[in-house]
Amino acid sequence: MMSFGLRPEGKSEDEEWIAYSIRVDDYDFLGTYGLEMTAGRYFSREFATDETNAVVINESLAKSLGWKNPVGKQLDIKGELEDGIVIGVIKDFHTRSLHHKIEPLIFYFAPRWENVSVRIAGENIPATIQFLQNKWQAFESRYPFEYYFLDQKFTQFYESEQHLMKTFGLFSALAIFIASLGLLGLAAYTAEQRTKEIGVRKVLGATVTSIIMLLSKQFSRLVLFAFIVASPVVYFVMNRWLQDFAFRINVSWWVYALAGGLALVIALLTVSTQAIRAALINPVEALRYE
Repeated sequence: MMSFGLRPEGKSEDEEWIAYSIRVDDYDFLGTYGLEMTAGRYFSREFATDETNAVVINESLAKSLGWKNPVGKQLDIKGELEDGIVIGVIKDFHTRSLHHKIEPLIFYFAPRWENVSVRIAGENIPATIQFLQNKWQAFESRYPFEYYFLDQKFTQFYESEQHLMKTFGLFSALAIFIASLGLLGLAAYTAEQRTKEIGVRKVLGATVTSIIMLLSKQFSRLVLFAFIVASPVVYFVMNRWLQDFAFRINVSWWVYALAGGLALVIALLTVSTQAIRAALINPVEALRYE
């Protein structure tokens, strides 16, 4: 891809129009990459002029030019193609990561024969690669056979996000573990401090369930308070991070509710062991406890 100036039909010479260009080597580019046309047609062997003055543009370029019916309009590429005629509009697709908007693109026929794109089946890939290598060496022995998969290129677009995800995942797990240890210790201390109270309540007819709820209520309030404090901070940080993407989601309210609910469940599971232990204690031993 290279950036070129354009001369669109119906536009003033004083206006500057720029688009990225993709040089097409043959007629099978569209099918190989699984791209779609939204108007007109793609380059075809049936039309000899396609190799000399036909161009295909994407939806973004047609929109930026204000062309509702681009097919048939003249569009020159400065220094590359004169008397260009738009023969079709290709559906927008991403050439870079979702950090970037889809740029205006123009396709024209200019064989370079430097790279070969091959669409293969997903079965028996090693044998397929070996077959391609043999064919390459048979036709082009001057250059070594080097290849890569397209999904590997797309993966490289998001390496920083993947590293960030792993880092946050590790520190989040560590924070949850440390917080759970703290809750466990606090629950054990609270249960010990209220041993006699629990014994009196059991003598007066309190059930095990009611005692467990009594001990858990205090920690539930703390978790809910922490959730209320943390939610605005998380929303601000996530929103700022998402602004780096031209294509992004809006974080729904249920994501925060789910996170708060999971935090509450983890806290209750952590303190439940101590709460159940305290609730099952013999009332006589509880009343004698010093």
